[in-house]
Amino acid sequence: MHGGIKKEDLATENVDAVTKGCKNLEKHIENIGKFGVPVVVAINDYVTDTKNEHAAILDYCKNIGVECKISSHWEKGGLGAVDLAEEVAKIADSNSAEFKALYDNKMSLWDKTQYIAQNIYGAADIIADKKVRNQFKKLEDDGFGEYPICMAKTQYSFSTDPLLMGAPSGHDVPIREVRLSAGAEFIVVVCGEIMTMPGLPKIPAAENINVDDKGLIQGLF
Repeated sequence: MHGGIKKEDLATENVDAVTKGCKNLEKHIENIGKFGVPVVVAINDYVTDTKNEHAAILDYCKNIGVECKISSHWEKGGLGAVDLAEEVAKIADSNSAEFKALYDNKMSLWDKTQYIAQNIYGAADIIADKKVRNQFKKLEDDGFGEYPICMAKTQYSFSTDPLLMGAPSGHDVPIREVRLSAGAEFIVVVCGEIMTMPGLPKIPAAENINVDDKGLIQGLF
């Protein structure tokens, strides 16, 4: 989809679109690197994937110097994820991580939010009306200024537009609301049109899941 293909057409092989969509993957990899930790890419092997599409992702990752493993856990359970697990364990045991926070918590709440938007989402800036800016100020006045920021925005794009695919840059991130999570000790910054508590279906999937007489789970799919 990040390569420009509609959801209903994803089952058809399109190596060019997969390669183009890897720009989104590369941005995620770049972002993780900003925290000083190594990266392993996992291809979640799906039934409509093709070997050519997998090869495109493997080649892309190789060219940017990142390990990539195919994980077939959906089909084969734990055995399908052995290669991925071994690679993650190897990197974890190498002690190569040099974790660092993205920003100094002594920065103002506004500056921290802006820093995330610009450095993680590739945004030009954040925008907010006076009411929201006053919320930032009041939280600082009330002693919560050193809390870290938890961004709430669409998961489908680096922007707040779920239809803006790939690795967009230069966009603005509109802030709709700021919320205090005093117990968890962070500030939630709500960006764009996002529902923070997902809706549940009228009939939960759990109603169709059971364990049969042989002790096997039925109804997961």
